[in-house]
Amino acid sequence: MNTLRFITAGNVDDGKSTLIGRLLYDSDSIHTDQLGVLQKQTKQEGVDIDLSLITDGLRAEREQGITIDVAYKYFSTSKRKFIIADAPGHEQYTRNMITGASNSDLIIVLVDARNGITDQTKRHASVGSLMGIKKAIIAINKIDLLNYSEEVFNQIKNDFEAIKSELNYNEIIYIPVSALVGDNVVTTSENTPWYNGKSILQTLETVELDGTEDLEARFQVQWVIRPKDEDNHDYRGYAGQILSGSYKVGDKVTILPAKIETTLVKIEKDLKDVSEVIAGDNVVLHFENDIDISRGDTVVLSNQLPKEDNQINTWISWLDNNSLQVGKTYLLQHRFKNVRVKVQQINRKWNVNQWQFTDGDAVQLNDIAQVTLKTSQPLFYDTFEKNPKSGSAILIDETSFNTVGALMFL
Repeated sequence: MNTLRFITAGNVDDGKSTLIGRLLYDSDSIHTDQLGVLQKQTKQEGVDIDLSLITDGLRAEREQGITIDVAYKYFSTSKRKFIIADAPGHEQYTRNMITGASNSDLIIVLVDARNGITDQTKRHASVGSLMGIKKAIIAINKIDLLNYSEEVFNQIKNDFEAIKSELNYNEIIYIPVSALVGDNVVTTSENTPWYNGKSILQTLETVELDGTEDLEARFQVQWVIRPKDEDNHDYRGYAGQILSGSYKVGDKVTILPAKIETTLVKIEKDLKDVSEVIAGDNVVLHFENDIDISRGDTVVLSNQLPKEDNQINTWISWLDNNSLQVGKTYLLQHRFKNVRVKVQQINRKWNVNQWQFTDGDAVQLNDIAQVTLKTSQPLFYDTFEKNPKSGSAILIDETSFNTVGALMFL
């Protein structure tokens, strides 16, 4: 059973938390003891359970009436497992949305049927597209407040179709819903006889994912295993996760950055020898030759070499309260590989509300910009568009050790 990771986004009060609550509640994914607590906390007259409380995990969030963090929820059906990231709607929490979208396969963008496509709708769709998400559900919520109007649904659909050329989604699905009532959330509703599609849950269960096993093979060493005991005196294995592609015994591989070629002679998975592994598998690799391999080194197929450069152009989503400083040295963490980098220049900033580039000499909290970095040693990487698993990294402040930026290599 595979896992679908998706993020919900939308304007404040568009009903994100209620939608997730409805998904969990109607799919019987809430424990009985949790239901009792939620019933006691619900204060709305005539309402058995306030569904939004299911995702609002912090008391302060409820007091403010907004969700200010990225809340993750887990549930499953007989067809698929799900991980939900509920991102805040305010512009000042763009970094939270970047965090939630970075590992998501699909985005649900909620649109209030009464308000239609807004600047925040465009911003959320833009950020999701920028982060490499290829599947989108446009959930036109609160359709019950407009008497389940087909005309309103079609108008909002046409408005989004007019702007989708600016985005990189390869599949967009439009669904009329009422998260509060439950129309077209888990099952299809008789209140929208003019809608012939699936409900949100049915769509989530059946949408086809773009598999990372079809990408070029990438593996980075997380741990070097050398027991050095009597039974395993000559044992030397390299543990980690297959990031993308596949490997099989007998493959000719290249170890980076040393650029040493060797042959893959043994693969262990779950303490058993296997002949082939694919993306997502946690494995231990063994090579024909005794090679000096360290944590952070990359193993690729010899005919699938990545880019090599010490000057990198990249998107950066700035996550720190202090602004990005040109000329300052930071630490770039490319999964388990760390290199020091200096910010050479800020090329341009992306206005996610207006969908246009602007010149700017300052990158502040929640800004998204294109910058040029100079690394202290050559970095081996892919572009984010080609392979998000090896085309992304984080930037760390060497003084505070705070994560200050999310990188997507161009």
